[in-house]
Amino acid sequence: MEAVRREEVIVKDGQIRLTGLPYKKGDWVEIIVLPREHETKTRPRLTVRDLRRSDLIGLWKDRIDIEDSSAYARKLREQAQQRGEPG
Repeated sequence: MEAVRREEVIVKDGQIRLTGLPYKKGDWVEIIVLPREHETKTRPRLTVRDLRRSDLIGLWKDRIDIEDSSAYARKLREQAQQRGEPG
């Protein structure tokens, strides 16, 4: 059995809406709802200046197995977006 984990915010008392699940009409599923502690810590915002000063830009410049880093990044984004989609 493959579990699907989703985190949602309750926007109307007593109701939750789940979409994009990898199941079809007629499939049986079990739903368990667990409350989660609200995280009071927020991540610091990354500014353009912070990004430029980081080691992320140019990370792949010396990789000989990646000829076109833009195409490689686009491929990785597409793969990440397709994860979990019903096939």
